[in-house]
Amino acid sequence: MHQYKGKLIMHTGSMFSGKTSSLEREMKRFAIAGYKTCAFKPAMDTRDKKDRITTHDKTYIEAVMVDSVKDIVKFVEENPVDVVGIDEIQFLGGERKEILEDINSLLYDGKTVVVAGLDMDFEAHPFEIVKDLMPICDYITKHHAVCVKCGSDAWVSHRKSDDTQRVVIGAQNEYEPICRNCYNLMKKNKDEQKR
Repeated sequence: MHQYKGKLIMHTGSMFSGKTSSLEREMKRFAIAGYKTCAFKPAMDTRDKKDRITTHDKTYIEAVMVDSVKDIVKFVEENPVDVVGIDEIQFLGGERKEILEDINSLLYDGKTVVVAGLDMDFEAHPFEIVKDLMPICDYITKHHAVCVKCGSDAWVSHRKSDDTQRVVIGAQNEYEPICRNCYNLMKKNKDEQKR
């Protein structure tokens, strides 16, 4: 797997699409191949234990909780790590420019970086850091959940509540995956009800 040295691998898409499962699978493959791996998760992701990243299927990998990519860079400087895994990249703190610089510094140092993150928020607006990372990725996989309304490929994570904050940590209790057509229909119906 030496061909991935110094490469950026991204898994993106809506919630329930398998992004974290793919991150977990990639990290386990690198570990089997003999690479020193370490996964990181944002401190604000409080859905599970602090020291693990857990998929919706309840499988997990051990992880280090961090506030920013700067924390990851510091950890990698102090510990032998070949492959860095980052879950929920959109929730890490810091300025976008700094995040990009820090990830590029890891890549420059020959580290493989595997990130997983939502491409859009519940209103179908792109998460800026994911949008910024896409063009510099060596490999990108866009994952799709199944639309709970019609069974098509899901496009966005629809928030079930009326909460308007951009970031609300949750899972099935807060969100459901829906396709573009169902999202547009729901949005149109909401807009008509407001009139």
